Amino acid sequence: MSGGDADGSVTGGGAGERLVRLLGGDEVAWLVDRTRHRLEQGKPLTGTVTLTAATPAQRRAAEVLLGRRAGAGASLSVSLDEVDRILRASGVTADGLREAVVRLRGPIRDLSGEKAARSAAWERAFARLDALVADRPELSGWRSWLESTGLVRRLAATTGEARILLDRLSAVLERLPSPGTPLGRLAAESCGDAHGLDEGRPLATLALSAARALAGLPYAGEGGADARRSAWAAVGVHLDDLSSLVLCLGLPGDDRTPVGRMLSAARAAGEPCVLTLRQLRRHESPFASDLFPRGLVRICENPVVVAAAADELGGSCPPLVCGGGRPSTAVWRLLDLLAAGGATFAYHGDFDWGGIAIAASVHERLGFLPWRFDAASYQAVPSSAPLSGQARPTPWDPGLTVAMEQRGVRVEEELVLAELIADLAPEGRGGRGPL
Repeated sequence: MSGGDADGSVTGGGAGERLVRLLGGDEVAWLVDRTRHRLEQGKPLTGTVTLTAATPAQRRAAEVLLGRRAGAGASLSVSLDEVDRILRASGVTADGLREAVVRLRGPIRDLSGEKAARSAAWERAFARLDALVADRPELSGWRSWLESTGLVRRLAATTGEARILLDRLSAVLERLPSPGTPLGRLAAESCGDAHGLDEGRPLATLALSAARALAGLPYAGEGGADARRSAWAAVGVHLDDLSSLVLCLGLPGDDRTPVGRMLSAARAAGEPCVLTLRQLRRHESPFASDLFPRGLVRICENPVVVAAAADELGGSCPPLVCGGGRPSTAVWRLLDLLAAGGATFAYHGDFDWGGIAIAASVHERLGFLPWRFDAASYQAVPSSAPLSGQARPTPWDPGLTVAMEQRGVRVEEELVLAELIADLAPEGRGGRGPL
């Protein structure tokens, strides 16, 4: 009996020619293909395989192989056990059907083994990240999201690339949150590449989704520079000293420092003032609270409140700082300078779980009096907008969490804009006065 070449091709005469005659033609290719598929799946060569809508030529080829009629009808069924016995008994292949397939088509792949090896390689790639997530339960949902979306597998062509990428991601996450850290510095110190977290890089895509997870935001998030800046700011990271901003109105300044002169000019004009982190870092002295009424600074979440206060009150508006959603590093810097000067704070934000999370971070860092931001104020505002997300505690008024869970609606800051502006108005103009 002639054997096959190392690549599996059939050579020589005798048994080799009979093998080609029996199983090498196009008319029985379907049978060889299905047999090979079974072998690759690790399944035994037993039972029958069926070809629907068989052609007359395919039926004749099966009859030549089996040495008998192959039945009637449109479909054609062939017993793999019978083919194996025929090949062995005739001396075409000593090891039967399996040897025939190998000689005709080459070595059999172990697909189940390959799958297991790939799974093990992916487990090794995720090993460091999974160890980190095990200690950071707030990231468990994000880790499941990574798996379900296949994001890592789209960003990394091989498991080797994925392991490098995920190890660098783990190094970044080990440093988050990282208050007051520039993005480039975080990238350089965590993964040895100052541009590793630049927009569009695979590492940046993964790290930004993790930052959103730590901040309680949707993992995919919105596109655009503002959304990216806000997500990083939520974990204390700023893109640069000029892109981190804070909006304020009515803060008294001085004539001794650049920031002081900017604030004085803006207050005199009754206009909002935008300060950069660069400017605030160069302003080292606290803002003296005795320069404004009762040393109180009000904080709102949305810029619309500042705009409306400027329109209605102008230069008579008391000190007002806008958090702009998740406070940027510039916002924290300004609030810290005010706190260092003895200021106290009153806070208002959106009555939704994202707004509550923001307020909680301010309360934990600075403390505040609720400014129409308690259970009674929440219940007083008509709204039918559904509340969604994970409930969060409200330590400034524990009853607020209970009220929001029971009522199940969200109340955005714009719905109480008139009341907030009335509170800001001087007492002689109908203002609410002290909290």
